[in-house]
This record gives sequence, structure tokens and C-alpha cells, in this order.
Amino acid sequence: MPINETLAGYSDLAFRSAFLVYLLGFGLLISHYASKRVNAVEAKELVGSGPAVGLPGRIVEAPPKPLSERLGNMGVAVIVVGIGLHLASIVLRGFATERFPLGNMYEFVTMACAAAVVLGFGVLRGQRFRSLWVFLLPPVMILMFLAATVLYADAAPVVPALRSYWLPIHVTIVSIGSGVFMVAGVASVLYLLRMAQPEGAEGKGILGNLARRLPDAQTLDRLAYKTTIIGFPLFGAGVILGAIWAESAWGRFWGWDPKETMAFIAWVVYAAYLHARATSGWRDTKAAWINVAGFVAMLFNLFVINIVVSGLHSYAGLT
Repeated sequence: MPINETLAGYSDLAFRSAFLVYLLGFGLLISHYASKRVNAVEAKELVGSGPAVGLPGRIVEAPPKPLSERLGNMGVAVIVVGIGLHLASIVLRGFATERFPLGNMYEFVTMACAAAVVLGFGVLRGQRFRSLWVFLLPPVMILMFLAATVLYADAAPVVPALRSYWLPIHVTIVSIGSGVFMVAGVASVLYLLRMAQPEGAEGKGILGNLARRLPDAQTLDRLAYKTTIIGFPLFGAGVILGAIWAESAWGRFWGWDPKETMAFIAWVVYAAYLHARATSGWRDTKAAWINVAGFVAMLFNLFVINIVVSGLHSYAGLT
């Protein structure tokens, strides 16, 4: 199968451009995050000192938007551009190879990161959630950097074992579910950070300064729960469909291969989180720690199992 080198080059360029655009958006949102509280005070002062409203024949000028809000708006707009480039890199990779672009770890991580930022754009709407981009973008950019360096693979046909209609079904669902879990994991980490700051201690020390600009703990907990509710059935369906594919390819539904075993363990951990979240006495920090453990299991499965441990899924590693 011939490879369109031109489209493959454009795909790589779009991927690198998306990374740089995310980095620019991250810088703008960091500035938004740092200036958020100061500008809130300035805005109140402007409103309090403005001209009286309702005087006949007098035009009342609205106070200018605080710097924090302007920086946040620019940051989100830049992220939208980055999402467009990110998705373009995936589509171009598919056209360049004339196959579904999920044949190796580079492409899998690219898809998972795209799922995370697309979901982030969907759920992190409004001023109170905007600061969460500061914490979602770093893991996305770290994974993208690793994908473009350590995990990168040239555009090429997939190995014979992956030439199946199950590839776009199974791997797409698993990669999207992984991206959704990334958002849930970040939300749980921030929830734990918020809960670690006692009432009235916000602003004391580095952790206090980080926590004081975050939404309240219950909002973060609900965000983690709602996103896990989305990712859990997706990832579970991916595991089940993978078992069906295994029966077609290897003649058995389940063989305790290291990758499928670790994927099942991660799914069980997330099931434990949802159960704990609905159980009195566990629904606070204990449940959040289980959610974080689930995301750690996902990362362990992605990197350690794929790269270090050999098994039937080894062809999905650095090839």
C-alpha cells in the first residue's frame, strides 16, 4: 500500500503546530489564572466608582472587561485553533496511509489527547471552569511531546494482525475513553487539592495559592464523576469489543494477555470508584483517590505494558 508522503508531512506539521498552539493557549490561560483574583477586585472598584445609572440623556459606559477575562477569552480561542489542527493531523494521517490512523502508539496517544481536549472544550465552559484548562493542558502536552519524540512512528501500513474492521471500532472507543478518563483524573486531583486546604487557608503557601482560584470542591467532584460516567461505558465497551476481536483473530475471547489484563484491572478500578462515589463514607476523598488510581493504571497500561512487557499486543508498541 503506497504512502502519500506529502499528506504524511502535512499531518506531522499539523501535529507540531497544534502542540505549539496549545502551548500558546496555556501561556494565556496561566496569565488568566494568575491575574484572576486581582482583576476581580479591580472590576468591583470600577463598578462601584462608575457614574450613576438612569440619568436622563446620559450615556453610561460599561466598565472594560477585566484583564483576566480578556486573557481567558484569548486562551480559549487559541485552544479552539489547536483542536482544529490536532484533528487535522489525525485526518491527514489517515488519508496519507489509506487506513484508520490508530495502528501504533503514536497514533493512539494522538487520538486520546484529542479526545481529552475536545471533551474539555465541551465541559469546561463558563468562567468558573476556565481555570481548569491550566491543569488539563500540561498532561495533554506532555503526552503529545512523548508521542512526537519517543513514540513517533513514520506513516506506514499496519502489520497484518491489525488489518481488520475491528481496528477502527475497538481502538477508537478505547482511545476516546482514555482521553475522557484524563479529564476525570485531573478533576479528581484538583478536588483532592481543594479538600486539602481548610476553610480560610486559601492563599497560604503554594498549594493554597493554587487552590484559591479553583472552583469549589463539590463542583470539581461532580465534574470528575460526570466525566467518569461518560468514560466508563466507553472503555468497558472497548474491552468487550477487544475480546470479540481476539476470538476472531486468536480463537479465544480472553487469554490473560498483559495488556488486556491491565485494561480489565483499570476498568474494575473505575467501577470501584463509581461504587464508592455512591456509598456513604466513601464518596469524598476516598473515592477521588480511587479515581486517580484508575488513571494511573491507564498510564501504566499505555507505557509500561506496551513498551516493557511482551505479549500478544506487542505489535502495538513502538512500531
